[in-house]
Amino acid sequence: MQKNKWIPVFYILPALLILVMFVYYPIVRNIGYGFTDWELMSGTKHWVGLNNYIKLLKSAEFAKVFLNNIRYVAISVFFQVGVALVIAAALENMKTRWLSGLFRTTFFLPSLISLTIIGLMFTFIYNNEGLLNGFLKFIGLGQYAKGWLGNGKTAIYAVIAVSQWRSIGYTMMLLIVAIQRIPREIFEAARIDGATSTRIFWDITVPNIAGMLKIALMINIAGGFLVFNEIFIMTSGGPYGSSQVLSTMMYEYAFVHGKMGYASAIANVILVISFLFLLPQLFVKNKGEA
Repeated sequence: MQKNKWIPVFYILPALLILVMFVYYPIVRNIGYGFTDWELMSGTKHWVGLNNYIKLLKSAEFAKVFLNNIRYVAISVFFQVGVALVIAAALENMKTRWLSGLFRTTFFLPSLISLTIIGLMFTFIYNNEGLLNGFLKFIGLGQYAKGWLGNGKTAIYAVIAVSQWRSIGYTMMLLIVAIQRIPREIFEAARIDGATSTRIFWDITVPNIAGMLKIALMINIAGGFLVFNEIFIMTSGGPYGSSQVLSTMMYEYAFVHGKMGYASAIANVILVISFLFLLPQLFVKNKGEA
């Protein structure tokens, strides 16, 4: 018995070591780098205390970039939690199963496509002579045609729209699985009692999948602050920083300007902000389970 109790530890140990080496150790090192003036080209490091953080939080650039991340989070939560929930419930209530399966596949398929491919594809779609502007001209709305990624007012929203198109199907499938775990007898009893579809949705479906909704919410909040690929591929933060987010700002200072210490401070701020936004969800979940 004494030997057997250590067997699970040996199974967990390799994964734990990998996690420590490639996640926790880099995080700890990066926290230290955030307090230094580390120049990439010269390799010099000087302890500067909180100077990087003070400079960052006082900069107008940070306020603008942080607002873009907030936009990203808010729109993602609306579509990938709210709209995805409505779609999931509607597809589960469809009488024609093959048609429901077709819609599920249609919504889920974009999440399987590489972000690089999607980014390049939508770069052509959003082009001045691209598919979107061509469609607007075809239906008589040519006055609204523009270079969507080259316009400071529309660039960030154009990229966010691509993210929603790609990811909404993934969240939808998570919610469908959660809905399928609710006993069918509960729905049948509610219908016998005369409950409407709207009442069933709010009083039965939503409360019974609250745990999955919290998971979806946490995924989208974290994703909104960590977003990088689609913005880097489609706009690189432009034009004139209008679509810049914290992660692309961090990349620019690290590998374009060579200010690794300042970039590390930005990374640490991303970590803290993500944690602060996720903390209420963790608290509510633990409270509910208690």
